[in-house]
Amino acid sequence: MTVDPEGPLLVEGPVEVVGADGTVSRSDRFVVALCTCRRSRTQPWCDTSHRRRRRGGDGPREAAGPVREEEEPL
Repeated sequence: MTVDPEGPLLVEGPVEVVGADGTVSRSDRFVVALCTCRRSRTQPWCDTSHRRRRRGGDGPREAAGPVREEEEPL
């Protein structure tokens, strides 16, 4: 696992993520990027939305999107 304070959490696959509502998302990729900024529209996967704005004094955060069962491209 690799942590980037201004980007995603990189996890070696395969990966299974269980959301707060019990929804399961799976990926068989070699490495997956999990969103930590809550800006991704493909939660829990990172869609590089963190590159558009930095955390901190950049205004209110966007709401996290729904957790999806199917694998989303990075």
